[in-house]
Amino acid sequence: MSPVKPLSPDALRRCCAPEDFTFETTAELDGQTSFIGQERPMSAIQFGVKLRRQGYNIYALGPAGLGKHTLVSRMVEKRAAQEPPPYDWCYVNNFDQPYRPRILRLPAGSGRQLKRDMDRLVEDMQTALSAAFESEEYQARRRAIESEFQEQQQASLMELQEQAKQRGLALLRTPSGLTFAPLKGEEVLPPEEFDKLPEEDKKRIQADVEVMQEELQKVVSKAPRWERELRNHMRELNREVAGVVLNDLISELAAAYAENQDVLTFFDAVRRDVQDHLSDFMVAGEKQQQAGDGDGRAVFVDHVSPLRRYQVNLFVDADDAQSAPVIYESNPTYTNLTGRVEQMAQMGALVTDFTLIKPGALHRANGGYLILDALKVLSNAYSWEGLKRALEFGEVRIESVGQMLSLTSTISLEPEPMPLNVKVVLLGDRPLYYLLSQHDPDFNELFKVAADFADEVERTPETQWAYAQLLASITRKKELRPLDRYAVGAVIDHAARLVNDSQRLTAQMQAIVDLLQEANFWAAEAGAEVIGVEHVRQALDAQVFRLDRVARLMQDAVLRQTIHIETTGAAIGQINGLSVLQLGNYAFGQPSRITATVRMGRGDVVNIEREVNLSGPIHAKGVLILASLLNARYAAEQPLALSASLVFEQSYGGVEGDSASSTEFYALLSAIGQVPIKQSLAVTGSVDQTGRVQAIGGVNEKIEGFFDLCN
Repeated sequence: MSPVKPLSPDALRRCCAPEDFTFETTAELDGQTSFIGQERPMSAIQFGVKLRRQGYNIYALGPAGLGKHTLVSRMVEKRAAQEPPPYDWCYVNNFDQPYRPRILRLPAGSGRQLKRDMDRLVEDMQTALSAAFESEEYQARRRAIESEFQEQQQASLMELQEQAKQRGLALLRTPSGLTFAPLKGEEVLPPEEFDKLPEEDKKRIQADVEVMQEELQKVVSKAPRWERELRNHMRELNREVAGVVLNDLISELAAAYAENQDVLTFFDAVRRDVQDHLSDFMVAGEKQQQAGDGDGRAVFVDHVSPLRRYQVNLFVDADDAQSAPVIYESNPTYTNLTGRVEQMAQMGALVTDFTLIKPGALHRANGGYLILDALKVLSNAYSWEGLKRALEFGEVRIESVGQMLSLTSTISLEPEPMPLNVKVVLLGDRPLYYLLSQHDPDFNELFKVAADFADEVERTPETQWAYAQLLASITRKKELRPLDRYAVGAVIDHAARLVNDSQRLTAQMQAIVDLLQEANFWAAEAGAEVIGVEHVRQALDAQVFRLDRVARLMQDAVLRQTIHIETTGAAIGQINGLSVLQLGNYAFGQPSRITATVRMGRGDVVNIEREVNLSGPIHAKGVLILASLLNARYAAEQPLALSASLVFEQSYGGVEGDSASSTEFYALLSAIGQVPIKQSLAVTGSVDQTGRVQAIGGVNEKIEGFFDLCN
């Protein structure tokens, strides 16, 4: 058996040499590099933002701290700067169906102008219509119509009066109405003289009165028809006068929107509605005037102006936009995404109208890009379903959650949906991406572009130089002191430590940014103008000191022999294993005493941790593998006539991972062969069925944890 060769310090840790860098401080670097090793996601994002096809939305996957949001925002904004600004969108009243407001699309900046034009039009209509209906010409034509009606009534009564006179009767007006009385010459016959008349004359007069009463009833029955004709004539007059005013005002305004048919249709609807509600434009004293209303209906007036229905709700205003919008919604609730209809208190009740429709992030990002955090979208009730429905059907429908679930039947608005043309970018981690891909059938149809961010990059002279450029960029952006080349080397060494690989560097830049900010603090405390290697190390030591209270308590428990760990001498069937404990963001190594006992038996290896359900499946697998190795190597021709037990001593929590399988194998061999093991050594690493020790994880924490204890 070949002797074990110790590793040299250079093999244990790879360090940056100062001569690797030709600069003195990062202030000399241009800092052009912003991201390292992210060529794959950058290519995916570039492809996704350029391909304007349904379903080619982007999911940027990777753990937090990789700079996904920064990279996505930068690339999306760069692409958006090359695209035209979005449209303006306005909601206007639907006069035929007020509960279904109509949406108008206008070129950027035209929405504000339309809103101002409509406000001015309403003012002009108020002034012009009031003036038109108060003019001498209108009043004269109105009096002529009324006179014609009165003359028609008078002519009918005069004819009736002549008929009565021929029969010796007079038509009289009394407080109770029209009636007939007998005449004596030119005078009405008094009642006492009528009583003295012969019965034959009385009967004749009464018969004539009955005949004339029938004629009078015929004339009176014509009055409603005459009144209807009067109202019709007045309505036609009002429409004629209003039509002249409205045609002049609206035609002049419509010329500015001649190319937008939807706006012209809205103007036509406004013209018709104004003619149906002329009383709203009259002076206060004539609001209830029957002729002004045109159709004789009563007009209900409250503290909300009835002219509100002619306003324009500037829903999305792109007047200030120079390019396509890029929206990041930090709180993607259902209403924040799809919009809402607000309400206002009026006479003790909550009411709403089209002017209270408010946009969501999808509306504001229409024609551009929307960036969302995937977990936040999924955490908010119905946001995910609302987002998927909008992307699937290519429109944003504004409705409350109660409406969507059919939980309410109250009267509410149903705004016309907005056509949607938006590119959505979701930011999330890998497990969430795989869960959605597997369990949501719509996800793969709507998010076809995956931008997979790398956690680490290969460590080469080129990437080390790029890392230095990146550090220079961070210090400028965060307004930090520059780093000297020794400090740059220390940061790069720490970047390799974070991935537990001397041939790789971490791509999780948030940890590096935090380190630079803390090192800058210690440099400021020391009054230094440049961040040196001592400030970087001080920042690293301070990070550990803030978090290692539990680690120190556990080490103290070993030193006080509360937990029994041997670091001197030799023992049979006992060995020190190495494990890593993770508490929040801090990981530290902790040695564990592993013992093995053997006895006569049938070749079984008992994992005590598994028997009491303290062993995870991977640890249990490691024990089964070492049992297989033991039997394959030493019981190939005859069975082992012994049984063994393995246990992590004084372990009161679960044990997981297979890194202790080689350690347990050595403990078994020591117990079987009665060969003592030096307790100043600690072992880690998994073993396969052929006896090869495999790569380990958490090597820094494991070695440092045992070294600190021994020290």
